[in-house]
Amino acid sequence: MKGHPFQTSSCKGNVVNLIFKRSHAFDMACIKGSVITSPFLDLGLSDGLANAVDALGYETPTPIQEAAIPSVLMGRDILGSAQTGTGKTASFTLPMIDILDAGRAKARMPRSLILAPTRELAAQVAESFGKFSVNHRLSMALLIGGVSFSDQEAALDKGVDVLIATPGRLLDHFERGKVLLQDVKILVIDEADRMLDMGFIPDVERIVGYLPVMRQTLFFSATLSEEIHKIGKKFVMNPKIIEVAKPASTADTVSQRLIWTKPRDKRDVLRKLLRRETLQNAVIFCNRKRDISTLLSSLKRHEFNVAALHGDMTQSARLAALSDFKEGRVTLLIASDVAARGLDIPSVSHVFNFDVPSNAEDYVHRIGRTGRAGRSGSAFTLAASEDDKKYLHAIETLIGQSILLDGQENTGDDQTADASTPKAGKKTGNTSDTAPDTDSGGKSRSRNKKSVKKQAMNENARTGNEKTGAARDAKYPDEKRPPEWKGNSFRDSDHIPAFLR
Repeated sequence: MKGHPFQTSSCKGNVVNLIFKRSHAFDMACIKGSVITSPFLDLGLSDGLANAVDALGYETPTPIQEAAIPSVLMGRDILGSAQTGTGKTASFTLPMIDILDAGRAKARMPRSLILAPTRELAAQVAESFGKFSVNHRLSMALLIGGVSFSDQEAALDKGVDVLIATPGRLLDHFERGKVLLQDVKILVIDEADRMLDMGFIPDVERIVGYLPVMRQTLFFSATLSEEIHKIGKKFVMNPKIIEVAKPASTADTVSQRLIWTKPRDKRDVLRKLLRRETLQNAVIFCNRKRDISTLLSSLKRHEFNVAALHGDMTQSARLAALSDFKEGRVTLLIASDVAARGLDIPSVSHVFNFDVPSNAEDYVHRIGRTGRAGRSGSAFTLAASEDDKKYLHAIETLIGQSILLDGQENTGDDQTADASTPKAGKKTGNTSDTAPDTDSGGKSRSRNKKSVKKQAMNENARTGNEKTGAARDAKYPDEKRPPEWKGNSFRDSDHIPAFLR
C-alpha cells in the first residue's frame, strides 16, 4: 500500500505463504479423496486455522469478520465498528494468528500488541487466541492488574508473539524495563469508545509513541462517533473503514420489555420475573456496587443460584465468578457495567436491568449480552423514578424505538418514547405477576385495595368519554401504566431498612 511500506511487504509475504498452504492442503485433500471446504477458507485463512474454527462450531463468518479478515490479511489498517456480540474479537484474532505464524519472538520484545480497557476484556481476548491458535505454535502473555508481576515478567522473558494488556499494567512493565515495544508490527486497540469513557486515551497515545511508526494498526469500537473517528485517525494510516451496523443499534434478536414499579418493590418484581421466565441464565445489571451486594444477599436468601461481578472485587474473585457463570455452575450473575461491554458470555438467555442506566449507550451494551450470534434473547428493564423517565427517553431516542411495556404487543407502529412518558392519572405498573410480596405486614394488600377503589372511580369518570378512554388504555394497558410520581416520595422509600423490604 502506498505510503505504508511495512504493510505492502507484509501483504506480499502473507499472500505467498497462504497460497502455498492452501495449495498443499488442497493437494492432500484430493489424495485422500475429499476436498476441504469452509467459508473461513474463502476469507483467506489457512486450512489449520479454518479447521480450528470449524471444530469450535463456528459455521459461517459474521459480517464484521467477512469485512475485516481479508483486509487484515492484506496488511491494511482498519477503523472498524460493530455492535456488541457480532464476533468483532475474532475479526482481528483470526487473521493475526496466520500473520504471526511465520516468525519468532525475542525476549521482552512482543511481535504484536492488543490493548483492552478492562481486565475482563483482555482475558477474553486471550481466551479467544488460545482457542483459535491450537494448530499454531504462538506464545502469548496477558498483562492485567491483580496478577503477580513476577509471573508476567517470566512470560515476557521467554518472548511472546502476542501481548494482550490493559494500558496501565503495560506502562508499569514498560517503566520497569521489563518489556520493549520497538518490534511490535501489529497493534490492536479494542473497545476504543470504552477507552475514551474510562479516560485511557492519554495512556494509549503514550504507548503508541513507543511503537514503530511502520506498523499495522487495527482500531475497533462499538460505535464510530465523530470523536472516536477523530481519535482513531491519530493511530491509523489510510485505513479501511468498516461499519456493519448503525451506531447504538440493538440486535433484532433481543426482545425488550419495560416494567414500571416502585423502588421498594423492585426486588419482588425481579424475583417474580426470574420465576416466570424460562431462564437458561441471566445477567442482572445494577448502577451502584452497593446495590449489587444488597441484591446478591436478597436473591441468595430466596434460594437463587447467583454470583456477583464488579470492580471492587479481586481479580481472582472476578475471574472465578465469570468462570462459574460460563460453566453453568451459577445461573444468575449480578454485575456492574464493568461486565456490560464486550464480554463474550455465550448463550445468555436473559438480561435484567435492575436499574435503568443513566447513560443511554450503556443500555445498548447491557442488553447486548443476550441475543448474540443470531440467538434470541430477552431484556427486561425495571423503572421506578422520575429520573428513570428521563433516562428512558434518552435510551429510546438513541435506539430509535420504544421499549414496550411488559405484556404489550408490538403493533409495528412507531411508539418512540411512549413507554417513558407517563400520562396524568395513570397508576403504578404492578401486575398480578409483579405485585409486591406481603411480607411487609399486609400493607401491600391495603394499598392494592385503595388502588382498585381509585381505579373504579376513574372508570366511572371515563364513561362520558369512552373514545378517549379506549385510546388511552390501548396505549397503556390498564395493568402496565407508568406511575405518575408526586414530590419525592419515591426517593424516601429508598431509605427503608433492608429487613423491611
